[in-house]
Amino acid sequence: MTNLKLMAALALGSVLIATPPAIAQQPAKAANSQPNEGEVQGMSSERLARIAPAMKAQVDKGIFPGAVTMVARNGQLLHFEAHGFLDEAKSKPMPTDALFRLASMTKPIVSVAAVMMIERGDMKLHDPVSLWLPELKDVKVETRKTDKDGKETVEDIAPVRPILVHDLLRHTAGFVYSGSAKSPRIKEMYEKANIEARDSEISGDEMLKALGGIPLAHQPGTFWEYAITVDVLGLLMERVAKKPLDQILKEMLFDPLGMKDTSFRLPPDKAERVAEALASDPLAPGMRKSYAIHFNPGAKSYFRGGAGLIGTAEDYLKFAQMIVNGGELNGRRYLSKKTVEFMLSNHTAGMGGTTIATTGPGYGFGLGWGVRLDEGMGYAPGSKGDAMWAGAWGTSFWVDPKEGLVGILMSQAPSKRNDTRMLMKNLVYGAMVN
Repeated sequence: MTNLKLMAALALGSVLIATPPAIAQQPAKAANSQPNEGEVQGMSSERLARIAPAMKAQVDKGIFPGAVTMVARNGQLLHFEAHGFLDEAKSKPMPTDALFRLASMTKPIVSVAAVMMIERGDMKLHDPVSLWLPELKDVKVETRKTDKDGKETVEDIAPVRPILVHDLLRHTAGFVYSGSAKSPRIKEMYEKANIEARDSEISGDEMLKALGGIPLAHQPGTFWEYAITVDVLGLLMERVAKKPLDQILKEMLFDPLGMKDTSFRLPPDKAERVAEALASDPLAPGMRKSYAIHFNPGAKSYFRGGAGLIGTAEDYLKFAQMIVNGGELNGRRYLSKKTVEFMLSNHTAGMGGTTIATTGPGYGFGLGWGVRLDEGMGYAPGSKGDAMWAGAWGTSFWVDPKEGLVGILMSQAPSKRNDTRMLMKNLVYGAMVN
């Protein structure tokens, strides 16, 4: 990406792009008429300017200390701005290169790397995961039955079919997150075994051995449930590639894309750039323990492919723009155009479960992404086929291939994350005039 010329803003501790640079080799859409004054790539500059006061209002309301926002269309960066502060004390203005805990925005990155491995023949969607993860070969499925007297019995039975690589990419393996597990028994088993590495360090081998002894909540391929599936996918990728997940991502995506600030561990020399949530946010204290990011060369825990990365807005834009471009960025191809279309199509049709807690209504799920099924039904405007995901700390992004659009919001506001992501989408689509 072209080096960004930044100018310090006078208000809100914000920084604004002086001249939006091109970020990718993607032609602009043909227009039926000459653009109006203040319109670039079909986006109103005046309306994009609404983002800054809206973010200031969030800071003033005590939603988050600060944020970084980005908008690109047709390969041109139209908006890149920092708002508010890194810290609750408002002692450090938010820089555009602030580092954010990405949480579940890790999932699309790991999923794309997995799909790249599928493209090159390392594995297939219909492969049973037990080919590489024998710990899961004999996993059972919890079933509950109620007799005529109302007495409930619990029985663990064999799955109808094995867990497939496909299931890991689309959250249909039958795994859960302990915090949202419907079964008290499964919840207790996850927490006791420290499956999600929230309480202490646990190696990948130890995690998989424990997971193989816990029943699934659903038959594989029948129900979408947000879960530790991408963490398991990351461990499978390590077994396939015979190298750790951080190295896989570095070689396949981070280095080629120039994502220099995205990693699983925070180097000490970057610690001053980490954005924090408000101490008053009720979810922040517990989450801070669960999302360990500080550099620890002796760490024994597995790389959490579903939640472990930290990174910047600028880094994430490079990744997202590559997807909008159909798998290519700056002359290098990462995925084929047809593979990207396949990845961003709905892979959960006819199954139970819903993505509404993250995406709002009107979305299904592809290979690592929530995908919009139609223009209507959503909480915010969009296009059929747009795709998004978000993180529990307050980060969110989406890609709209139909409109050549990328939107990114980086903040740390766990308790208000749903509100902030829809606010950003409304602001960006509200600026689209052509």
